[in-house]
Amino acid sequence: MDKKLSEMSLEELWQLFPIYLTEHKPGWSKDYDSEIKVLKELLPAYDIKRFSHIGSTAIEGIWAKPIIDILVELVPGCDMQHKKGMLTTNGYICMSEVSGRMSFNKGYTENGFAEKVFHLHLRNAGDNDELYFRDYLNEYPVIAKQYEKLKLELWKQYEHNRDEYTEKKTDFITAITKKAKEEFRAKYS
Repeated sequence: MDKKLSEMSLEELWQLFPIYLTEHKPGWSKDYDSEIKVLKELLPAYDIKRFSHIGSTAIEGIWAKPIIDILVELVPGCDMQHKKGMLTTNGYICMSEVSGRMSFNKGYTENGFAEKVFHLHLRNAGDNDELYFRDYLNEYPVIAKQYEKLKLELWKQYEHNRDEYTEKKTDFITAITKKAKEEFRAKYS
């Protein structure tokens, strides 16, 4: 490929990095553990409230994109820009940044996905709805299978449009997260 990732349009990126689902792999939790070891070397422990494996690879028995999602919750007052610098100089690409939230990717190359791919979500402590969603689906496998069915239905239709794929899952995720927060209350506050 002649272009660098930073020079590609969104449409070109979606072609190079399509939505791809695969059966659940037990090794995903080991991939998470390995990457956490790397992150613990990069990010000072006193700045971290919690590391968490989130996303569909953290839900037992369902098909998922083979991308490990990691939530890093920072303690109040932590310098997020400093963490951004540490991550970007060590292989992570900052993909988005808004107040109190940054998203990073690792494993995206000019030739497509690397063997291992990670999405890192850097957030202020308590910004963690994904934990409730993950725990609810692991607690209720029937609901997890409903989510899997939805993802499989959307996969090919939105294979090259990540935004639409994500948007079409939003109502389901929002409803389940609300139930989870009611059931689990302040589990992750």
